[in-house]
Amino acid sequence: MMKKVVATGLAALMAASMMASSAFAADDPLDPANYKSTKDKKDWTIAVVTKDNTADWFIRMQEGVDQFGQETGINVIQKGPANADAASQVEVVDNMIDQGVDAICVVPIDPGALESSLQRAMDQGIVVVSHEASNLQNTLFDIEAFTADDFGAAIMDSLAEAMGEEGKYAMMVAYTTSTTHMEYANAQYKRQQEKYPKMELINNGQIPSAESEESIDTAYERAKEILKANPDLKGFTGVASTDCPGIAKAVEELGLPVSVVGVGTPNAFKPYVESGTIKAVKLWDPKLSGYVMCKVAADILSGNEVGDGYNGGVEGYEKMSLVQGDNSCLIGKADITLDKDNINDYDF
Repeated sequence: MMKKVVATGLAALMAASMMASSAFAADDPLDPANYKSTKDKKDWTIAVVTKDNTADWFIRMQEGVDQFGQETGINVIQKGPANADAASQVEVVDNMIDQGVDAICVVPIDPGALESSLQRAMDQGIVVVSHEASNLQNTLFDIEAFTADDFGAAIMDSLAEAMGEEGKYAMMVAYTTSTTHMEYANAQYKRQQEKYPKMELINNGQIPSAESEESIDTAYERAKEILKANPDLKGFTGVASTDCPGIAKAVEELGLPVSVVGVGTPNAFKPYVESGTIKAVKLWDPKLSGYVMCKVAADILSGNEVGDGYNGGVEGYEKMSLVQGDNSCLIGKADITLDKDNINDYDF
């Protein structure tokens, strides 16, 4: 009889749990109001999941995440896969869900690979906020430092200036599955087609020319292959922080007059900027984007309104614009351009 009572009780508990889960899922899963927490904020955990915690870019992001935690008293953690691999990142996200965190802030390697896991998180009432993922479906808000069109156009304007607005160029991304990288690359090409008709993207305009797989060594090898196959190349862009150091190393090793422009961290780019190989560094400060992601997640948990005109609390994100597309995207004005004149003003 005791076994029967216990079994009946367990069955009832499981049924109640399933009903609670499905009841939450029955509400609008993209309405931030559904995610207001009943817990004290000292008991919250916000997890930030990066592409690769060992990269300089995400080491800098950790500073903003830690700053937010120190200022608010909220428990924040940052985790990333050992390598920038989509399947490994999914494992990290799944682990955070299983630990029962209150919010996940994620910078996807491949947004499509994360959809199922993030849907599971939201079905369990976990707040999801993303960055660099304007096409991610299962997120309450995607945070961007600027529009991809504007950023890509600015990269091309810098490259065109360095190339004298003519000649062949190549472009590199980390992965073609990286949403923002492909948006930046496509925006570059669009700008070139519209404004710089004497410039030509190699391989009949194929975008991108190569993938670095978030590795400086791979960027170097792929760039060297392209440079050897295209001895008349005049320019090269890279939109992952690992791209341009590898590209610039190959350019200098081969002794070619190729101008490089791309996205990255000041300290990694500084030797190549000072030598003149990298003409301009385009970036936003990942410390600030990490901070803003955490603030958005905390405001949702608090029941505070997040929308057009939102104040992210740091420079460049004081009055963010809300753009509705594949998801709800909050856009700041936080782009930075570095060259020989100002790169020593930044240290990260």
